[in-house]
Amino acid sequence: MNWDDVRIFLAVARAGQILAASRRLELNHATVGRRVSALEASLGSKLLIRRTNGCDLTPEGEAFLHAAERMEAEMLSARASVGMTDMDVSGTVRIGATDGYGVSFLSPRLGKLAARYPGLKIQLVPVPQSFSLSRREADILITVDRPDAGRLITRKLVDYTLALFASKTYAAEHGLPESEEALKQHRLIGYVEDLIISPQLHYRSEFARNWESDFEISAVLGQVEAVRAGAGIGILHTFLARPHKDLVPVLPKRRVERSYWIVYHENLRDIRRVKAVVDFIAEETDQSRDKFV
Repeated sequence: MNWDDVRIFLAVARAGQILAASRRLELNHATVGRRVSALEASLGSKLLIRRTNGCDLTPEGEAFLHAAERMEAEMLSARASVGMTDMDVSGTVRIGATDGYGVSFLSPRLGKLAARYPGLKIQLVPVPQSFSLSRREADILITVDRPDAGRLITRKLVDYTLALFASKTYAAEHGLPESEEALKQHRLIGYVEDLIISPQLHYRSEFARNWESDFEISAVLGQVEAVRAGAGIGILHTFLARPHKDLVPVLPKRRVERSYWIVYHENLRDIRRVKAVVDFIAEETDQSRDKFV
């Protein structure tokens, strides 16, 4: 069995497409398909069902995927034990992050990381979706959930708060509520409930038992901009709202607390580029801890 064939199979299984895997591996599409076929021939078993829109794992493919990931882990461990792991900090690291943290906090700081490690390429994917670390859809996740299963390394970054805000324009025109009951008399901006990917992000009932949004926006930065435009009262991350002097707090004693966690697969613990990025994110977040409260 050829390890390179196994490595290519892993890329296809994780991407779900031969074409997507070939792009990530920077190999020809036909070459990737041929190497997977060679692996199947050496094993005497069909691993993939190839379709026009992607690939599905066969039952044998599912079983071999777990074995291949163990092989990968052993290979990484072996390289680390003999000093072959990333002699310098270079290569690509993909970070999956919530849009508020990823866009507003992390992305302005990535220039410093690039200057520190010129050979490092960072891919930041700040979208409100879930990523699979085991399928290598991302190398590092910034999430509001602390994983309780899987071979993952988890580190708490920081606690953050959410609170009610309105624009000064809205306050001047409509006044501000002085109680939870009075919130019902105002236009409320919220999130799209069926697009929430974590129970941790379902927090409106903690501000009002019967919160009814007048309109909903899935992206937290979109909610900030709608509130700033005077569209209504919204629940905003305080670290996103505080820099905007055109926003004022509403019912300031009402706040909720959540946490950001940084997560990566334990197979990557000895990869210097991943460790460098994890340490950088933790360092930058810790230095700005007071911004999140």
